[in-house]
Amino acid sequence: MTAMVVLAGCSNGKAKEEDDADAALVPVETQPIKRAPIVAVYSGTAPIEAHEEAEVVAKVGGEIRQIYVEEGDMVKAGQVLARLDGDRLRLEMQQSEANLRKLERDYKRQQELFDKGLVAKGTAENAKFDLDALQAQYDRARLELSYTEIRAPIQGVVSARHIKVGNTIEPNTPAFRVTDLDPLIAYVHIPEKEFPKLAPGQAADVMVDALGGTHFEGKIARISPTVDPQTGTFRAEIEVPDQTRRLKPGMFARVNIVYERRENALQVPRNAILDADGDQSVFVIVNGKAEQRHLTTGLTNNGMVEVLDGLKGNEQVVVVGQAGLKTGTAVRIVDAAVASSPTAAAKSR
Repeated sequence: MTAMVVLAGCSNGKAKEEDDADAALVPVETQPIKRAPIVAVYSGTAPIEAHEEAEVVAKVGGEIRQIYVEEGDMVKAGQVLARLDGDRLRLEMQQSEANLRKLERDYKRQQELFDKGLVAKGTAENAKFDLDALQAQYDRARLELSYTEIRAPIQGVVSARHIKVGNTIEPNTPAFRVTDLDPLIAYVHIPEKEFPKLAPGQAADVMVDALGGTHFEGKIARISPTVDPQTGTFRAEIEVPDQTRRLKPGMFARVNIVYERRENALQVPRNAILDADGDQSVFVIVNGKAEQRHLTTGLTNNGMVEVLDGLKGNEQVVVVGQAGLKTGTAVRIVDAAVASSPTAAAKSR
């Protein structure tokens, strides 16, 4: 009986020592380093705008006789959108044409008499001046008549119709709005310190909240060569093609411009890095103990940081619990899933 008590006492003592040893270890969570592509991104916001947009106005007044297009119709540059009453202008053109033909005959007769020496040179020249003036008058009348056909100045979609058949309108009355939706544009205003990083042709990811976070592929079409001294920003024009026509002018967009890419970058989680006055470091586990490694870092994206120097790539970095570590501290690696389970939480209590 005495031997059994002694054995039990030894067993309990050994277990207690092991528990005390475990309690002395600092619990940490670790994560392996990975190699993967990483990109450097500038993020900004901007409304979507049309590449080109024109307010189509009537150049002459009159009654609307016919309308050939409706909102949403695609039109080509020069296509007739509507026709005005042109009776008065047609009569004026015909009258001007008749006067022109009569003066042409008179000028021809004067020229024949001048060639025979029967009239003075000045008389023939005056007839030529009158003929030129009447020709210009006729050309103007014909041009005015052509304006009774309201035409699209650009290719695009009819985004607004302001007139109805039977309306009598005055010159310069808005009739339609034509919007070119291919491509759409987002103007992003970027801080001047980013100027050296961006260039035309760089890819841009455009995300629109109104379309459920749908992403569109765009690119920088052009960059303003000057910086606004009042805001300290320059403007980048992002072209966003959309053959689906889901993207509409006026929608709010989040724009991510990719200005640098590394295909096989060594990366660690951003929350693993300690930053002390610009000196960046991480803790790795070597033989059950923490070891601090100082880093030279590069690109940052999506919570990951590129490591240029300081790690080999086969280490396990500490992502939770590193704030209280120093080189040589004995640690106990705790799996993140286990640490957050109800059972682990009960044991910790």
